Amino acid sequence: VQLQASGGGLVQAGGSLRLSCEASGRTVNRDTVAWFRQAPGKERIFVSALFRSGYSADYAESVKGRFTISRDNVKNTIYLQMSNLRPEDTAVYYCAVDRSVIRSSVASQAAYHNWGQGTQVTVSS
Repeated sequence: VQLQASGGGLVQAGGSLRLSCEASGRTVNRDTVAWFRQAPGKERIFVSALFRSGYSADYAESVKGRFTISRDNVKNTIYLQMSNLRPEDTAVYYCAVDRSVIRSSVASQAAYHNWGQGTQVTVSS
């Protein structure tokens, strides 16, 4: 599967952006899908994941109430709606999918073997 992330950009604090991650090569409607981010000089960290149909989404504490992950199985695309953005949200955002993720590992990078190329989000103060 190939993942193409898009939607990043420059936004002022308090603004919103919607990231998209389009999958091709196969459908990902049975995959666990996730977003991670990497700020300058820091390690890549978990942002949000959607395990499977019927399960609630998982979010990092720092984005709860501000970010929403979703998927469109018809478009084979994953989204991350980001609202009330803060300067500390500045990072490269990566989408990831995998069919073999277990529930307890949704926040672990090692659980995902398919990654998008990343899209830059910059939030100015």
